[in-house]
Amino acid sequence: MSGIARILLARGVRVSGSDARESRTATALRALGARVELGHDAAHLQHPGEDPPTVVVSTAIRETNPELARARADGLHVVHRATALAALTEGRRLVAVAGTHGKTSTTSMVTVALQHAGADPSFAIGGDLSVSGSGAHHGTGDVFVVEADESDGSFTAFTPSVAVVTNVEPDHLDHHGDADTYHAVFRRFLDRLALGATLITCADDQGAEDVAVVAERAGVTVLRYGHSAVGAADARLLDFVPDGTGSRSTFRHDGVEHELELAVPGEHMALNALGAFLAGIVVGQDTEALLTGLAGFGGVQRRFEFKGRVRGVAVYDDYAHHPTEVAATLRAAREATVTGHGHRGRVLVAFQPHLYSRTRLFAAEFGEALSLADEVMVLEVYGAREDPEPGVGPTLITDSVRLPAERVHRAPSWEAVPAALAALAAEGDTVITMGAGDVTVLGPEILRELADGA
Repeated sequence: MSGIARILLARGVRVSGSDARESRTATALRALGARVELGHDAAHLQHPGEDPPTVVVSTAIRETNPELARARADGLHVVHRATALAALTEGRRLVAVAGTHGKTSTTSMVTVALQHAGADPSFAIGGDLSVSGSGAHHGTGDVFVVEADESDGSFTAFTPSVAVVTNVEPDHLDHHGDADTYHAVFRRFLDRLALGATLITCADDQGAEDVAVVAERAGVTVLRYGHSAVGAADARLLDFVPDGTGSRSTFRHDGVEHELELAVPGEHMALNALGAFLAGIVVGQDTEALLTGLAGFGGVQRRFEFKGRVRGVAVYDDYAHHPTEVAATLRAAREATVTGHGHRGRVLVAFQPHLYSRTRLFAAEFGEALSLADEVMVLEVYGAREDPEPGVGPTLITDSVRLPAERVHRAPSWEAVPAALAALAAEGDTVITMGAGDVTVLGPEILRELADGA
């Protein structure tokens, strides 16, 4: 939503809006000329002497929201976030990145690689780039890069010239209902591809491969990326070597081997980079410029974001909220956690489940993923748009973690989490706050507790 506001402001459109609480995002939008109110009140829609405003809403806004209710009652033009963003992409070559996991990182990689190549793309990403601190930009180039969100099916509003599908694995079943319906929405996404479009998919993921096969049958050009064992991969990952908080890899494209250096950890990030690389090639950019841009990619806020180090304990924050994402992040953390003489420190995670429905459906899978850590602390469920469900809470997950009982903890209270984690951590350890809710605010508190205990 803030990205749409930022681009509209850059195009000279008057923008106002509201949010539940003060934030850096709200402050930044005010600095760009937006009127941002705190709290939701129907009075915010009053614009005496002006044309009736268009109201843009996300799926997270309930119909009972007083501003949306007033907009409906007054007959104002109400559009969904994705529809508004799709309108902003008109007249540009659209690169849309979709998938259950890795959308934000891959979209960001495409953007940074194109920027380095001099393309100056417009972009709208579901996270802020670590270097620029922004997730949206109105560029001068003819390419627009967007993160296409499948959570509510709204990514079918886009008409991409280039589409990337990182993977397809059932999620957001609170909206889609079941796995078949979730998979079907990706097939509807294919129907929206522009004439002559190219689809880029990860050949390692069965769900993405299913999408690729359907696209090929419809005559769509498909490029694949993945490991060397996958014969169909147009960009084949030949090897992957962790290198501190980054990696070094070799891949083959068009019969030529290339070195890929990344400043972010994890083999999943190397695969994301291959998808971004192919997208850059399709829009006509130079190979070496793209590789240099990917090497300079500094990550995305809330994606294994480094928050600080105190007493030899590194603290990170991550947005992972699906079992597959949790496992990938913990594997990357394990690779990056190396102490003196090559010994590995421990990985401690404070996980905040997101949505009661997701917790109920994937409790066992969360437990298995979290078992990759050395110490696990599970917080109360962050309900977001959902009301509590009887019997659905952190115990469903802690009971499924396959670690000794003394290494699995249910957070006693929100306020007690930072001190509890600081007490568990030792020099060389990595602490990760993880989840899509407000667990992100705990990182600085953990660092303070570590400092106070010095």
